[in-house]
Parts: sequence; C-alpha cells; structure tokens
Amino acid sequence: MSAPIDIAPASGRLGVLTPGLGAVASTFVAGVLAARGGHAVPIGSLSQMAHIRLGDRANGRNPLIREFAPIAGLDDLVFGGWDPISANALEAARTSGVLEERDLAPVSAELEGVVAMDAVFDQEWVKRLDGTRVKTGTKWEMAEALIADIARFRSDNDLERVVMVWCGSTEVYREPAAVHTSVASFEMGLKGDDPQIAPSQIYAYAALRSGVPFANGAPNLTVDLPAMLELAEIEGVPICGKDFKTGQTLMKTLIAPGLKARMLGLRGWYSTNILGNRDGEVLDDPESFKSKEVSKLGVLDTILQPEVYPDLYDNIDHVVRINYYPPRGDNKEGWDNIDIFGWMGYPMQIKINFLCRDSILAAPIVLDLALFMDLAHRAGQSGVQEWLSFYFKSPQTSGAAGPEHDIFIQQTKLKNTLRLWMGEDPVTHAEES
Repeated sequence: MSAPIDIAPASGRLGVLTPGLGAVASTFVAGVLAARGGHAVPIGSLSQMAHIRLGDRANGRNPLIREFAPIAGLDDLVFGGWDPISANALEAARTSGVLEERDLAPVSAELEGVVAMDAVFDQEWVKRLDGTRVKTGTKWEMAEALIADIARFRSDNDLERVVMVWCGSTEVYREPAAVHTSVASFEMGLKGDDPQIAPSQIYAYAALRSGVPFANGAPNLTVDLPAMLELAEIEGVPICGKDFKTGQTLMKTLIAPGLKARMLGLRGWYSTNILGNRDGEVLDDPESFKSKEVSKLGVLDTILQPEVYPDLYDNIDHVVRINYYPPRGDNKEGWDNIDIFGWMGYPMQIKINFLCRDSILAAPIVLDLALFMDLAHRAGQSGVQEWLSFYFKSPQTSGAAGPEHDIFIQQTKLKNTLRLWMGEDPVTHAEES
C-alpha cells in the first residue's frame, strides 16, 4: 500500500454556486434537497451510490465511495447561483418543466429560497436568449461584482468552502485570442472590455481569484485557456471541464469501446437530436451549435484510434445534428444510425433511439463534480483534474497526450485516483468493480 496524502477534513458547510439557474441547476438542487429529506434516492451519482473495490476479488472490501473518501455530506451543501432570466430555483424548475409538481412540493420553500443573483450576460455570446436580470459596467467591474457576490455568499451562509459549476448556456464558438495568453493580458482585457472575453470566462476568473474550484459544464472556451491555467496554479485551485456528458455522447462512449473490444469495424455514425428546452433554443443559433458540434465530434477518434487500426476505423463519416423542437421540452431524443462491418467486410447496422431527460442525466454530474472538486481542493490539488474526465464530452487535459474518452477507462482512472489519495493500491481496468 502507498502512503495516503494529507486531505483536510470536510468540516463545516460547502457552498455550491452555479452560473445559470435553469433546468440543470434547478433539477440538481431539487434532487439534493429531496435526497436529504428522504423523498428520493440520488440515482446517477457515483459519489453517493457507487462502490469501490479495495484489494483483490477474494479478500478485498467494497465500500461506498462516500464512505471511503472524505467527501462532504449532502446535509452540508448550500446552494446559490446567478441567472439572467429566473428569479429563484423554484421558478426555474417550474419554467423548465423537468420535475413534476408532486416532486417540487416537498422542497418548494427551500427552492424558492435559492434566489438568483444578477448575471453577467451578453447576448452576443448567447444570441437566442434575452437576459433581464443582468449586471452592468465594464467587464472588469462585472468581475469585481462577481467576486463580491462570492464573498457575500460565503459570509451570509457561514461557509467553510465554496465550489462553482457552470450550468449556463452554450456560448458561441470562438478560438483563443491574444487576450487569453496570460493572466496579465486577460486582466488588461477585462479593463479594456475586450470583445473576445466571454461571460463564462469572467465567472471562471472571479472563481479562481476567490480561491473557488471551477468546473465547466458547457462546451464554452472557459478554463481551457493559458490565462486560466496560469491563474489556477497561482491561486492553487482545481479546474476541470468541459461539457457534461449526458445523452448521445454518453451512448457513444459506451458503444464505441465495445465495438473496439470485439475488433468490429465502423463505416459511419450519424447522430441527430431533438430537444425543446432553453439549451435547444440556444443551440438553434449556428454559432452556439458550432461549440457543441466540436465537443461531440471529438469522441470517436480518441476511443477507436484509427491510426492504430486503419483497417477498422479509417475515414469514418461522423455527422452530428441538433434540432430545436419546442414540444419536446427537456425530454431530449437522440437518434443514432451506426454502420459497422464484420467478418470479410460484411455490413451491419445498429440503431439507437435514446429518449432521455437531459437535466435528469446532468443533475448527478453537477453533484459529483461539486463534491469531488471540493475533495481535490482539500487534498492540495490545483490545475486540471484529469481524473474527472468521466463526466465530460471534451475532457480537459494538462499534458500532450490528449483526452481519454473510453468511459470504462475514465471510471478506472477516477477510482484509482481516490485509491491512491487514500493510500490504497490502484487496480487495472479488468479488475474494476
């Protein structure tokens, strides 16, 4: 066994701040409140429901992760956030229509008490939304206002620690610019109202300057920037991202490893989605869709390794479409047509029709990221947390090797990180529980 690392105890209360208090954030808050009130079980959360194997199969132990690692308890969580539209989490939950009133009623008073702070919002970055509850001033002044919001949230709720998880909309696609190359250039850009600085980047800057870990749940260019990497190391704060892995991409990271394991070939993968929530409305704008498309398209090549297996995976036709369809609401439907081939090149097809609930799949990810990022901070970790790649479509990495997309390898890496931190021996992929 290796020596455990020194992890500060999860004493006191943990604040969870979400830029964006829409469908995902309100569903997350409602679910945690329901779970700690005994009204629901936190299904989908590894931190709450998954076991972790310690030792060999015959003589090992298999405790729950939350019993093994010193993560914060659900009773210790305090919620807050910003939103340009909704006044509080209850209003957001009712507007989004994810949860039924029978599930909201037992926690309605607590949800109403999660009041949205005025947001940093710029319609140039989210063209299909019109924010009314927004901050004004220069970008530097808005960053200062966010820092003040974080300090006030911490003080008003007597919090020991705070984490931030981006639950806002997908911003338009942009490449990194000169303003993103260093902390100094970024701060000059804030003061000069540089148009290349997105609202999500202002939130990330405010979080890191406040010593608050930041997880990016959207495909935005947010913390995957030299300026943010530098700032995370200066402040000693963990970061991770990006883009929650929920519906169709979750299916790809489940199916593609299986095809590769059996050495079955792939000709093409056509994916289309219909959804009608705020996310669907935002993605109806081509520039915002570009951010999502780039995030979704990066999965298959990394898993299938066409450079290693050219006979099986060279020149795959990979197409992704997203269509805004208001009647569907948050109940996203993903259709996949997968053209594969087997022995002697004979073609076969796989059809997937995933009628999923986007926010129901995303909510436990928000919970796990909040708890694990807090754990990482207490463990003295800073910078990119690659071990949390399990939760993202486009996992952020710190090295040149690039991201790992195979969900089973990602799960092993997550659990092995916890094992090592706690002084237990890691296991191989084949031995994972």
